[in-house]
Amino acid sequence: MQLMDLIQNKYKIISVVGMAKNAGKTVTLNQLIDEAMERNIRIGITSTGRDGENQDLVTNTEKPMIYVEEGTLIATTEGTFKYTEARLEILEVTNINTSMGRIVIVQAKTSGYVQIAGPNTNRDMKLVSDKLLAYGASLVIVDGALDRMSSASPSVTEATILATGAVLSRDMNKVIESTMHQVQLFSLPQIQDDQIRDLADAIMKEDGYAIIDEQNEVVPLNIKTALNSGDIIGRAIKDNAKYVVIGGSLVSNTLKKIIQTTRKYKSVTFIVKDATKIFISSRDWMFFKKAGIHIQVIDKIDPLAVTVNPYAPQGYYYQPEEFLTKMREFLNPIPVFDVVLGGE
Repeated sequence: MQLMDLIQNKYKIISVVGMAKNAGKTVTLNQLIDEAMERNIRIGITSTGRDGENQDLVTNTEKPMIYVEEGTLIATTEGTFKYTEARLEILEVTNINTSMGRIVIVQAKTSGYVQIAGPNTNRDMKLVSDKLLAYGASLVIVDGALDRMSSASPSVTEATILATGAVLSRDMNKVIESTMHQVQLFSLPQIQDDQIRDLADAIMKEDGYAIIDEQNEVVPLNIKTALNSGDIIGRAIKDNAKYVVIGGSLVSNTLKKIIQTTRKYKSVTFIVKDATKIFISSRDWMFFKKAGIHIQVIDKIDPLAVTVNPYAPQGYYYQPEEFLTKMREFLNPIPVFDVVLGGE
């Protein structure tokens, strides 16, 4: 099985998200490009950060470069042109500005290496992805930036491939635990009640916070952020409360404060936009689950597959077959691929 078997004729826009730098995200992206070329699938590529450099600008370690074939569509910045080997034809200069210049839609006129740097916001990312489709891409791949899971948001992409690897820890079990946790977050259940989902979505569009009671009445919370407001949220949870809508990010400290403030949290469901809004460690997550915290999402993320890189730039590595076998065992039924050695 290839990664493209999970994507072809099913999705138009997907993302590849790395759990850390050097987790194998660019290798995964190159694998997808190769498989698309083999199948004559015309792809579009963009990125939430900068990618394609032959050396990591932060760690000074060597990085795999991005190689594209003639005809590939790319949304990148004007500032990356001087680092690009492939000859590019400009199709459109957008009015989206970044620190590396305007976002430009280009087509590769020759094969070669490229650097990619894309928009900074989800809204602009969705806009340029749609432009790539309009210019003829059958599939758009969004390259996720370091520690920014936002490209996995369903408001941007339809499904996500998660890249993980030895770089996260010298302890293989810790890497597996962290990866399982991220997949569990991506797989959080979606609110099924249409009325509640519409109410919560409207609150979130205003970056608001609110309680929804048993009669579906909305009680707004006068806070700007959930950070350091856990006690306020806790005191607002009354006997008839059914849902707590979190318009921004949800972090461990907020839930800990709520638990300390009231026991009524067990009778409510916390609603967030999607899993990219949750910043909770795997150990805290287990604690909250045991404590009776219930979380659902407006938009569920579809985790297509996980790719593993058994090698770390620090010089250590895992036995590839053992790493792959264990990751498959713990992530089943999510497909797991070793993109370094090849094969699923």
